Amino acid sequence: MNFKSRVVSIIVGATLLAGAWTAGGWTAGAAETAAGAPAEAPAANADAPPSDFKTLDQDVQGVKKDIIELNKDLFVLEEELLFPANTQVAVYVSMDVGTFFALDSVTVKIDNKEVKNYLYTAREADALLKGGVQQIYLGNLKVGKHELVAFFTGKGPMDRDYRRGATINFRKGVGAKYLELKITDKVSKHQPEFTIKDWE
Repeated sequence: MNFKSRVVSIIVGATLLAGAWTAGGWTAGAAETAAGAPAEAPAANADAPPSDFKTLDQDVQGVKKDIIELNKDLFVLEEELLFPANTQVAVYVSMDVGTFFALDSVTVKIDNKEVKNYLYTAREADALLKGGVQQIYLGNLKVGKHELVAFFTGKGPMDRDYRRGATINFRKGVGAKYLELKITDKVSKHQPEFTIKDWE
């Protein structure tokens, strides 16, 4: 089943399910009113829902699962439409050790134009220290030569305010371009080190 058919199928299924739910609820209510509510339900059936409600619940769970999968497909499709591979550039941030630097923010400039300024929470900075990698920027660039400059702000050695920059000149080809902003500790100098890696 192709993507369009899946969308139509899920929408139709959800609509039919909603109608079945409404109809089932009305019928059950009407039947109870006509027959009169029993004084006390049998103990054996107190915890066992009717089979039709079990089926309805299974249908609801199935639709929920389909909607989640559909949202994933729509997200991928949106990304492909907004950032096609031939113009896509993605910038990531990674951090190693972090003894000499506590990250507060990162600013990214491409071709002298600021494209991202990100302020980190303590939880996000801790996730980077534990090996996480963050996609800080995703955008489009034409084929050719470009320059990326990144500024890192935080607390350096002796808990002093610290701001450093790193620059890279790179060439954007036909395919997607991936760049990594790396923050590492330079133990020999007791200083943090900031580099940019071009993933060819």
